[in-house]
Amino acid sequence: MPEQTSDRIRVLLVDDHQVVRRGLRTFLEVQDDIEVVGEAADGAEGVAKARELSPHVVLMDVKMPGMDGIEALRRLKEEGNPARVLIVTSFTEHRTVVPALRAGAAGYVYKDVDPEALAGAIRSVHAGHVLLQPELAATLLADDSPRPAHGRGGTLTEREREVLGHIADGRSNREIARALTLSEKTVKTHVSNILMKLDLADRTQAALWAVRHGADGPS
Repeated sequence: MPEQTSDRIRVLLVDDHQVVRRGLRTFLEVQDDIEVVGEAADGAEGVAKARELSPHVVLMDVKMPGMDGIEALRRLKEEGNPARVLIVTSFTEHRTVVPALRAGAAGYVYKDVDPEALAGAIRSVHAGHVLLQPELAATLLADDSPRPAHGRGGTLTEREREVLGHIADGRSNREIARALTLSEKTVKTHVSNILMKLDLADRTQAALWAVRHGADGPS
């Protein structure tokens, strides 16, 4: 077994099927930069383990007995847990995945995902990316959730529109800073301003707003 190092991505597996957890663990334990730090069989146990083990990324099933993945996501958010949650589901219906994304998930993959793709998804959300497929973004934007007024995009500065475009592409603050030759602190300020001006809660909503109105905002 490879030696554990502090810079490895700490992953918690939350799924009510032991065979699924075992399969995910088998996929991930061969990765040099990923460490599975624990497992949980339902949402309540997952929240407790996330509190105890401080994972960087939680792989969370949606449908579980007792507390499901959606409620677990809400609890993690209420507690201010910084772990990034990646939904792992066998359900392809958007109505199953959409509530999870609205509750704060950073993205989703299917249980039959290729092992290398799963590892890549974990690295991506850990780096601050949002994994959102275009067709799912369209579904999110078509539902009856509150939407910011179209005209609010006009309040964004040119630089904020550039940053928003990069958010829509799923880039992290570090990557945006590198692309625009800015400090990460400056990018973080721009992101905060964008969320405030558009009355959005987080980067996922910003990415959705950009998909709806165009990466550079409405004309």
